[in-house]
Amino acid sequence: MRAAADAPDARAAFRFAAKLGFISFGGPAGQIAILHRELVAGRRWIGEDEFARALNFCMLLPGPEALQLVIWLGWRWFGIAGGLVAGLCFLGPATLILALLSWIYVRFGTLVPVAAALAGLKAVVVALVLQALTGIGRRALKGVRELALAAAAFAAIAWLHWPFPLVIGAAALAGLVAFRDALPPARAGAGRPARPIALLAGGALLWLLPLALLAIAAPGTLPLPLYLFFSKVALVGFGGAYAVLSYVNQELVGHLGWLSPPDLVAGLALAETTPGPLVLVLEFYGYVAGYRAPGPLAPGTAGLLGAALATFATFLPSFVLVMALAPWVERLAAQPRLAAALAAVTAAVVGVIASFALAVGLAVLWPAGAAHPDLVAVAIAAGAWLLLTRTRLDLTLVLALGALAGLVARALGAA
Repeated sequence: MRAAADAPDARAAFRFAAKLGFISFGGPAGQIAILHRELVAGRRWIGEDEFARALNFCMLLPGPEALQLVIWLGWRWFGIAGGLVAGLCFLGPATLILALLSWIYVRFGTLVPVAAALAGLKAVVVALVLQALTGIGRRALKGVRELALAAAAFAAIAWLHWPFPLVIGAAALAGLVAFRDALPPARAGAGRPARPIALLAGGALLWLLPLALLAIAAPGTLPLPLYLFFSKVALVGFGGAYAVLSYVNQELVGHLGWLSPPDLVAGLALAETTPGPLVLVLEFYGYVAGYRAPGPLAPGTAGLLGAALATFATFLPSFVLVMALAPWVERLAAQPRLAAALAAVTAAVVGVIASFALAVGLAVLWPAGAAHPDLVAVAIAAGAWLLLTRTRLDLTLVLALGALAGLVARALGAA
């Protein structure tokens, strides 16, 4: 156990981690707010300044920052074992719930009541993506340079069809060149010596093991390219779940054809109803892709394999990178070059999310082949937008109201 004056005992920490896995709704902002309220203001297990430095550190890494903050807290108090337990508790309940929802979707998604509820949820997703776009835009677009980067990223994704990793890399490079002069000087960070090589090597071996097994046991089938794709997604996962989903839409829907546009939106709608990080939606996509192309396996088994591979590939880097680099939290968070690159990437992400919002909006509000917009979906999306932006209703309730509106609209249409 790491000695720390404010550290909790192991039982109390485990009870909180187990509870967190079931209450971590609200996306990254809501999850970070829960952690701050419970651990900084409530239990006083960690100080305000250290919490802020750890959060800044997690935002520099690819992957979901709320999960990475949870892993860092576990590592901070109980070392590697603590980081593993904390992260798995955070992910565990949502992983099981979403696996069940994935099965329901592929088995019963065409039934009239299920399809109607999903239609309502999809319309709410349009409002959620727009809310994320406006929220991130207000924080990230502080000047002409940021606006130009966002516009360039939108054009690169939506019109030029650049790969998402190329857009992120170009934005980071632009930040190193153009943004550094706008940053404050670096603070001196104490840092602590560590040996991250063993952790990085262990993580690489863990990643290689499924790859080797798939190459031997299932060459030429979907699981191998699926595992490689989600591994790549994990390493370029800057900018939050909506930015990542823009890449998934570009590749899995547009290029590879493993998913349809309705699959993409349905997965996001279902993931919004579960606790845990929103990027866990990649588990759903892995399940659907595996189920639809089972090869020699039964569809259900292939779906579970796809979900497991997507989940493992998505979250392994978060565990490895956080615990390998954790001893240098202050040094990394204070680096002006890293901060400059991150600021530019955040600005570009606004353009990426705008392209994703356009794709989702068209898929839900004006389905392919339709002669006119779906006015019911437009009405539900507009109502959800008003509820999300003008009231304090919980997101879960807004989603439930969207599903109910879809059911009511279907019933009235059939009457």
